[in-house]
Amino acid sequence: MALVVQKYGGSSVSDVDAMRRVARRIVATREAGNTVVVVVSAMGDTTDELLDQAAALTTDAPAREMDILLSAGERISMALLAMAVGELGVPARAYTGAQAGVLTDSKYGKASIVGVLPERVARSIQTGAVAIVAGFQGINEVEDTTTLGRGGSDTTAVALAAALNADVCEIYTDVDGLFTADPRIVPTAKRIESLSSEETLELAAHGAKILHLRAVEYARRFGVPLHVRSSFSDKTGTWIYDGRRQGAFVPSVVAAQLDDVVAADIATPGSPATPASAASAASPEAAPAGPASPSDPAGLDEGPSAAVVDSAHRNAIAARAQARPRPSAKEDHVEAPVISGIAHDRSQDKITLVGVPDVPGAAARIFAIVAGTDANIDMIVQDVSAEGTGLTNISFTCPDGDSATAREALEGAREELGFRSLHFNPDIGILSLVGAGMRSNPGVSARLFSALSEAGVNIHMISTSEIRISVVVDDAVLDEAVRAVHSAFGLDAQAAEAVVYGGTGR
Repeated sequence: MALVVQKYGGSSVSDVDAMRRVARRIVATREAGNTVVVVVSAMGDTTDELLDQAAALTTDAPAREMDILLSAGERISMALLAMAVGELGVPARAYTGAQAGVLTDSKYGKASIVGVLPERVARSIQTGAVAIVAGFQGINEVEDTTTLGRGGSDTTAVALAAALNADVCEIYTDVDGLFTADPRIVPTAKRIESLSSEETLELAAHGAKILHLRAVEYARRFGVPLHVRSSFSDKTGTWIYDGRRQGAFVPSVVAAQLDDVVAADIATPGSPATPASAASAASPEAAPAGPASPSDPAGLDEGPSAAVVDSAHRNAIAARAQARPRPSAKEDHVEAPVISGIAHDRSQDKITLVGVPDVPGAAARIFAIVAGTDANIDMIVQDVSAEGTGLTNISFTCPDGDSATAREALEGAREELGFRSLHFNPDIGILSLVGAGMRSNPGVSARLFSALSEAGVNIHMISTSEIRISVVVDDAVLDEAVRAVHSAFGLDAQAAEAVVYGGTGR
């Protein structure tokens, strides 16, 4: 018997008929002999409707009250889905994020999970019921409701899967998995059978919207196998797994067994952790507690372990996890494909500072000002200093929602920074080529640049990692660039699978 966590997005539960379809899938999974925990998003456009209603009342809604409001969408979904499952003769219990033990910090609207104590969920499934949890939300240290921001429901599902040491976390969406490119642009794109989490992180970070970056990183950190598949068909989707397993992400307050889920009400004997300290120590998204030393400003020196699971319990669940067969990632095969897929991103703008003094500390001052606006930076390129001038140009990309405040802050500091002018280009696109096989196959860059050259596509910026090459091109030619590169690397399928490529929303 497997413990399966399933996450259903808003498009999968968009109306009553969709709810019934999802309920039948849940019941079928349980009748196949599995224990089932479900995480659900808000129905369809519920969140947008709530935002519109708030905007009609105020232009300055308090963040705390907005989180209470926006958490309502998932609560509606969880209750209705529990009713739909119950109508099929299977007991189901609905839980808010707080009731499910999802503990967060206090950053309203974009909270991070600091611990998961799924005692009530564990008790529920032990009795044979299906536990249905509202995604996208949790509770902070002062017992306020918080929301997790973009990708929050995916992250909730992965966090619960880690805490319960689930066999798999199934992410249900409106597509049949991850594809070698967006099928709306490349009709011959192929479904990818399996990916390493490293490759998936790169794809998610550079425009592939099916899985959110936070959820993938969480799954990678705690060794949670992911299966991305469609809620509208029974096809196998895309498996994401590295073969590692660190044990459950669960403080010692809760002992979640794999085969017979049993929740303990008190801390493991001999464990120094209390419920409060355990939650903070087990944070998957925060650095180890304690001030950074002057010699370690980034706080990277090795400190006390964040793992608080009782060692005997950890060893037992890890041994059982290791004994069960797992889906293989590409790197388990004889040869990993050179290229796994292509991502593209139209959501970024390019900012160039012209005539920056080429002196030590110039870049540090520039990006400290940008960081002060909470803007996220993706690619950075600095030109070679023009001979005899002592000046250089620095370009970077950032999300279009962040670029206005970043530009305003930089223009306000022009005299301090000493640059001559600022150029802004919102009409760019980023193409990213991702594949673990790049490590051992020379010539990938040459083939990429040749394909773009033959398609008449000019490159503005280049950024690389060990398994990724990203280029900035004009937005007007991005689609053609994706098609040209997809074909050049032999990723086209003989017959395209009929899919609709959509985002996960939350």
